[in-house]
Amino acid sequence: MKKINICVLAGDGIGKEVTDWGVQALETAGSYYNLTFSFHHELLGHAAIQATGNPLPEATLARCKASDAVLLGAIGDPHYDLNPHLKVRPEQGLLALRKGLGLFANIRPILLFDELLESSSLKKEIIRGTDILFFRELTGGIYFGQPRGRKEDGAVAFDTKIYAKYEVERIARMAFEAAMTRKKILHSVDKANVLESSRLWREVVQELTPKYPEVEVIHMYVDNAAMQLIKDPKQFDVVLTGNMFGDILTDEASQIAGSLGMLASASVGSEVGLYEPIHGSAPDIAGKNLANPLATILSTALMCNRGLNVPAAGKLIVDAVDAVLKAGYRTRDIMDQHTDENKILGTREMGERVLETIHAIAKENVLV
Repeated sequence: MKKINICVLAGDGIGKEVTDWGVQALETAGSYYNLTFSFHHELLGHAAIQATGNPLPEATLARCKASDAVLLGAIGDPHYDLNPHLKVRPEQGLLALRKGLGLFANIRPILLFDELLESSSLKKEIIRGTDILFFRELTGGIYFGQPRGRKEDGAVAFDTKIYAKYEVERIARMAFEAAMTRKKILHSVDKANVLESSRLWREVVQELTPKYPEVEVIHMYVDNAAMQLIKDPKQFDVVLTGNMFGDILTDEASQIAGSLGMLASASVGSEVGLYEPIHGSAPDIAGKNLANPLATILSTALMCNRGLNVPAAGKLIVDAVDAVLKAGYRTRDIMDQHTDENKILGTREMGERVLETIHAIAKENVLV
């Protein structure tokens, strides 16, 4: 029996609702592979600010460092959106957590379940078969660059986009290695025609290219990449890009999959990985049993695959989600005109359905 310590950061808004089902999915799937979990709940984001004044309390970071993996719900609150001058903000907690854990690469699979073709805002003949793996750099770029601030009169604001060669090289190597296990196509996305930091980015990728002769490397400007994701998403396999560009492009790509509520992500770089859905805290639906828990559940599958080295448990979770979708069950964000009204589920009902299906698949495959 293997015991695994997981730090759960529910965060804000719908975070608690979705992480509750992620926890139960891990426990249920893990029970068939002799895994036991110990879950430790800590504060992050707006909830942490309210309780301690700090978006990332020291106790939270310490617990994360002592865990085998971290499961995050979501952070954010409209209170800060309406007060741009506030110095302490929920997002600072997440950025500090990534830095504190040494998480420099965000991995976001854009995998389309065939059952959700009608849920996408794009034509199904364009998106069918899409399978993209994004590698977004996490600790450099304009989100962390210094100097940043405002002039004394407040009328001028500035941020600095900065990258060091080693920051580009370490995530580029990770993307190249992933490409070797897939279709051997790597798109490196930058803005090298305008930005000096992007010119460095492109130079580093070009230096690494000869070391992976089997990988076809395609350099693409970010504005073109944004257009091509909508025009022909199947051309992409592995996409490598910087912090801000990756933030924007992966949210755009979420519409290929039908909803932000379907996409998992992993932030890696050290021994402890952070796993989270890419959706926000959605405070407008918090506590209303409307949130889609599937992205969080799929994040736990990613955790099993990458962080815990129990891919069979991860596959069991993904197979259960796929079976539930094949059976026609939907939350409201992924329903379409053909969805049976009786199969539109809330957060709780969808979570329960996935757990039941994990059990059913496990018994069918004699895992008991």
